[in-house]
Amino acid sequence: MTAWEDSRVPETADLTQDVRDRLKEIWEEKPGLLGWISSVDHKEIGKRYIVTAFALLIVGGIEALIMRLQLAGPERRLLSPEAYDQLFTMHGVTMIFLYASPVLSGFSNYLWPLLLGSRDMAFPRLNALSYWIYLAAAVFLYAGFVVGHGPDDGWFNYVPYASREYNPAFNIDIYALGLILLGISTTVGSANFVVTFLRTRCPGMSINRVPILTWGTLTASVGNILAVPSVSLAFFLLWMDRQFGTHFYDANQGQPLLWQHLFWMFGHPWVYVVVLPAMGMVSDGLPTFCRRPLVGYTPVALATVTTMALGFGVWVHHMFATGLPNLALSFFSGASIAIVIPSAVAVFAWTATIWTGRPRITTPFLFFAGMIVLFVIGGVSGFMTASAPLDWQLTDTYFVVAHLHYVLIGINVFPVVGGLYYWFPKFTGRMLDERLGKWNFWTMFVGFNVAFLPMHLLGVMGMPRRVYTYPQGMGWTATNVVVSLGAVLFAIGVLLLLINVAVSLKRGRIAGDNPWGAPTLEWATTSPPPPYNFAVIPSVASRHPLWEDALGESTARSRIDHGLLLDRGRETIATSPLDAEPNLILEMPADTPAPFLLAVGLTGIFAGAAGHWWWLSGAGGALLVLALLMWFWPRRMHADEPEAEPAHV
Repeated sequence: MTAWEDSRVPETADLTQDVRDRLKEIWEEKPGLLGWISSVDHKEIGKRYIVTAFALLIVGGIEALIMRLQLAGPERRLLSPEAYDQLFTMHGVTMIFLYASPVLSGFSNYLWPLLLGSRDMAFPRLNALSYWIYLAAAVFLYAGFVVGHGPDDGWFNYVPYASREYNPAFNIDIYALGLILLGISTTVGSANFVVTFLRTRCPGMSINRVPILTWGTLTASVGNILAVPSVSLAFFLLWMDRQFGTHFYDANQGQPLLWQHLFWMFGHPWVYVVVLPAMGMVSDGLPTFCRRPLVGYTPVALATVTTMALGFGVWVHHMFATGLPNLALSFFSGASIAIVIPSAVAVFAWTATIWTGRPRITTPFLFFAGMIVLFVIGGVSGFMTASAPLDWQLTDTYFVVAHLHYVLIGINVFPVVGGLYYWFPKFTGRMLDERLGKWNFWTMFVGFNVAFLPMHLLGVMGMPRRVYTYPQGMGWTATNVVVSLGAVLFAIGVLLLLINVAVSLKRGRIAGDNPWGAPTLEWATTSPPPPYNFAVIPSVASRHPLWEDALGESTARSRIDHGLLLDRGRETIATSPLDAEPNLILEMPADTPAPFLLAVGLTGIFAGAAGHWWWLSGAGGALLVLALLMWFWPRRMHADEPEAEPAHV
C-alpha cells in the first residue's frame, strides 16, 4: 500500500479510451479455465454465489415438493421413514445454510464495491476463498445424501438422537464436518465485508451516507463473526463424542441441554443474518420506485444494528419447553417481545416511503411490497411464540413451521427475487420481461400464502412437525391437500422466474446504464460494469449522488467522472472509517489459483476425517500448505519503480 499525502500536487490526465483500455487490461479476468479458477473479481464471485445459491434453492424446493406429496394424504408410503428423515434434513440444511445466507453474500459481493465507489473488496483472494469453500461444503454435505447416508436428524441435529449410540452411520459425521467447513467460508467472507465497509468507501461517503443494504450486510457479518464459532464448536464437540468417546453431550456425564444452548446461540442470530441484508435490499430498492428517499434513514440504520444486538439475547425462546427455570423464561420472553420494536421501525419506514411517494408498480416494487406484507404476518406469528405459555401450546407443531417459512422465505426469497429483477440490468445489461415478471410475482405470492398460511391452522389443530405421515381421522387431510397445492403453485412461480431469466439473457431489452433512474453509485457506471468498476474513484456529497439535482438539498455535488485515476496497477482507495477521508492507495492482488487450491486441500482434510481416510487428510494438508505458500509469497507491483503522484482526472 502507498501512503497518501495531502500536500501532493496531483497531475492531470484525460479520461481517454486509451486509459479505459489500460484499466481493462489490468483488471480483466484471464481467458480459459485457469483464468476462471484464478479470478478474484468481486463481480464474478458474486454471480457465482447467486447462481450456486439459486441452484440449491431449486434442489431444496424439489425436496419440499416430494415431502408435500408424502403429506398430501394420510398414511402415504411414497417415502420410507429413513428416506423422509434424510430428505427433511437436507431440505432444511439447503434452504437455511446453503441458500439463504449465500445468496445474500452473492448480491453483496457483486454490489458492495459499486455501491461504495471502490474497485474491489478489501481482500479479493479471501473473497474467492469464501466462495470455493462454500461450494465445497455444499458438495460435501450432499455427497452422503446421494449415496443414501445423508444427514438424518433434522437441520437442528438434536442430541442424543445425533449421538453414535442412536445414529451409528457416518450421516451425522458428514453433517458435523460439513457445517464446520461452511462456517470457515462464512467467517472469512464476513471479515472481508467488515473491513471493506470500514476502509474502502469512496471519498465523501461518510458513515451516514452509505446505502442501507451495506448496513444490513455489515450487521449480518458482525453477527456471523460472533455466532458461527458457537455452532462450529458444537459440531466439533459432537464429532469428538462420536469418534473418540468423549462425553460432552452425554446426559449422564455432561450437560443434556448443552447442544441446544450452543446451537441456538448461533441459530437465532442466524435468522437475522439471512433477513437483514434482504431488508436492506428493500430499503434501497423501494425508494427508487417511490421517487423519493427512504423515510427515516437514520432510524432504519439504527434499527438494523439493534435487531442483531437483541438477536443475541433471545436464543432461549427456542427452548421454552425444555424445563428451564421460570426466571430465565421471563427474561428471554421479554427480550423476544422487545425485538419486535426495531423490526417495526423498518416496516413503518417502508410504509411511509410508499405512502408519501409516487409509486411505480413495477415487478421489483411488487416483490418488495409483497415482502412487507409477509414480514408482518411472519412477525406477528413470531411475536405470539415469544410468550412462554402460548409457546408451550404451539411448540413442535405446524404453527412453528408456518412462522419459520414466512420469515425465511417471505423475508428472504421475495426481496432476493425483487433484487434480481432490480439489479439484473446491472448484472447483464438487459431487462427482465415486466409482463412475465408480474405473472411471476402473483403466482409466487398467491402460491406462498396458500401453502403456508393454512399451516398455522394445522398447528392449532395439533399436527406435529417432523412427522413423515399421519393417521386417518385426524381432520388434517383437507388442509394438507391445500398446502400441497399451494406449494405446487409457488414452484410454478419459481419456474416462471427461471424462464424469464433464460429468455431475457438472450433477447431481453437493452437496459442502459440506469434504467430505473436510481440514486446510488452502482448505476453511475455501465451495465454491466467494466472490470475496474469506475474509471476514476468517485467522491460523493450526499446519500443520493444521482438524485442531487432533483432533490436540491444542498449546493454540493458528487463527482463521478473526476477523481483519482489509479492506473499503475490493480489499485483502489482506502479511506478513514467514519468520514471516508482518503489516506492510502491499496495495491490489490492479481488473479491466483491459491484460493481454489486452498479450498480443495481443506476439503480433502475434512473428507479424510469423515471417512477415516487419513492418507486423504494428509494429501489435503500438503495441498493446503502449498496453497498458503502461493498466497503469502512476497510480491510487490511497484517495488522497482520511483514513487509517482496519484493522477487525477
